[in-house]
Amino acid sequence: MSGVRVEHTVELVARAIYEAEQHAHSWDDGSARSKERSREYARNAIRLLNEDIGILLVALNEALAEHPSREPGTAG
Repeated sequence: MSGVRVEHTVELVARAIYEAEQHAHSWDDGSARSKERSREYARNAIRLLNEDIGILLVALNEALAEHPSREPGTAG
């Protein structure tokens, strides 16, 4: 996986983790500390899941496609 793709994957997973924690703020309005903590969780999850991360990314992309007006990290 290229560095750019890895970082994109980390960002997608981090946003999902952030959202799952039900923060009161959207990802874009979240603190740098909260975002970096979510990214670290994402990196750890990706390492643990290894090849299975592809399945989760497909599910994340499908969920976003079902809600095109919803930005990642927003409630509702």
